[in-house]
Amino acid sequence: MAKTQSFTCSACGASHTRWSGRCDACGEWNTIIQEAPLSAGPAKKSLGGKRGQSITLSDLSTEETPPPRTLCGVEELDRVLGGGLVPASALLVGGDPGIGKSTLLLQAAARFARNGIKTIYVSGEEASAQVRMRARRLGLEESPVQLAAETNLRDILTTLEAEKPGLAIIDSIQTMWADNVDSAPGSVSQVRAAAHELTTFAKRHGVSIIMVGHVTKEGQIAGPRVVEHMVDTVLYFEGERGHQFRILRAVKNRFGPADEIGVFEMTGKGLAQVTNPSALFLSERGTPSPGSAVFAGIEGTRPVLVELQALVAPSPHSQPRRTVVGWDSGRLAMILAVLEARCGIPFAGLDVYLNVAGGLKVSEPAADLAVAAALLSAREDTALPADTVVFGEISLSGALRPAPQTENRLKEAQKLGFTAAIAPAGGKTGTVAGLTLTRPSDLVGFVGETFGAG
Repeated sequence: MAKTQSFTCSACGASHTRWSGRCDACGEWNTIIQEAPLSAGPAKKSLGGKRGQSITLSDLSTEETPPPRTLCGVEELDRVLGGGLVPASALLVGGDPGIGKSTLLLQAAARFARNGIKTIYVSGEEASAQVRMRARRLGLEESPVQLAAETNLRDILTTLEAEKPGLAIIDSIQTMWADNVDSAPGSVSQVRAAAHELTTFAKRHGVSIIMVGHVTKEGQIAGPRVVEHMVDTVLYFEGERGHQFRILRAVKNRFGPADEIGVFEMTGKGLAQVTNPSALFLSERGTPSPGSAVFAGIEGTRPVLVELQALVAPSPHSQPRRTVVGWDSGRLAMILAVLEARCGIPFAGLDVYLNVAGGLKVSEPAADLAVAAALLSAREDTALPADTVVFGEISLSGALRPAPQTENRLKEAQKLGFTAAIAPAGGKTGTVAGLTLTRPSDLVGFVGETFGAG
C-alpha cells in the first residue's frame, strides 16, 4: 500500500491532501510544497543518530536519580527556569527585535560556562567576531564560551555531537536550515524540522539546548505552534522600548511553575537583575495625584506592587475613547459597565485612558478593584492616600471576590512602607503588623467608604 503524500503550506503551515496553486487557509499563492519525512533518504545523511530502544515503565529503576539542576548565579533567571537548568531540556526564548534576547543569553552562557558547564553559542544572525565584540562590551571576553556562526543544521548537530557540550544556545531557530526540507529558512517547514531535530538531539545526548525564536507583530513566536509543544520550556522576554525594565516570563515549564517572572534592568553593561521589582516599579512614583492607585499583584510565586494610572477627560467625539496599555481592554469595558449599572456612576461622554506604569503587563483579575479605584479617583479628581494598596476581583453583580495569596500581598506592601490596604472580605490574611486593612463587602460599599458616594 502506497504511503499517503502530505502537502504543507510554507506560509501558514496548513496541511493539504494534494497540491494546488493557492492555499485555502491563508490565500497565498505557490506556497504549497510536498513535505518529505525527516528520516527520508539514506541513513548516513539523516539528521541525528540511531533511535533508542523502548522499555516498559516497570523496568525503570527507582533508585536512579536525575542529574541535579545547574544554577547560573542570576537569581531572576534561575527562578524563571524553576530552580536552575535541567539537563537534556529544550527551551524556547521569544521576544521583540532589539529587546535584549541575545544579550541575556550571552550573559547566561558566560555564567553557566564559569560554573563548569561546557557551553557553545551558535549564532545564525551574526559572525563570531560580532558576538565577540558584544561580549567585550559586556565584560565577558574572558568567559570560556565557545562561539560558532553557522546556519546548516546538519553541521551544527555534527559539531555538538563531537564537542559534547552541556549547553548549546541556538540564535535563532528561524535562521536554521535543514537540507532535507525543500523550503527557505524561516518557513514553517524549516522551523518545525529544525526544532524537532534539536529537541530530539537534546533528549538523546543529554544536552540542554536553548533556542531563540522571533515573534510576529501580534507578539506570538513566529512559526508553527507545534514548536512550543515540542520544547520543555517557553520563555517570553518582554519590555517597552521607552523603559529600561525587561521581564522574562515563563508561559510553559515542565520542570517548574508557569507564569513565573524575572525582572531585569537594561544598563550600559548589559542586563542587571532586579531583586526587588516592587521598589523599582514604584521608584518614579512622586506625590499622589488623582487617577493613581497602587496594586498589590502576584506574578508567578512572587508578590509585585505596581502603579495603575488612569485619566478621565471629556470627549469631543461622539464615541469616547477607551485606551489601555498593559491591561485587558475587554476587562476595562466590563468594569466601566459595572460601575454604571451597580453604582450609578456613568462614564458616557468621557475618554478613559489606563496605563500600567513601568511597562509591566498585568493579567490577573485581582487588579479589578485597583483599576476601579484609579478610574474613580481620576473622575472625581480625588487622590487616594499615598500609603494604601488596593486589590480584589469585581463580579458582574458588583460583589467583591477575595484574591489568592492575600497574606503575601499584604506582607509585600508592609515591607515597602505601606500602612493601609483595601481588599475584599474573605480570604486568609494572617497578621501583618503595622497595616490597617479595610474590607468592603461589595463595590457600592467600597465607593461609599473611599469616595463618599455610591
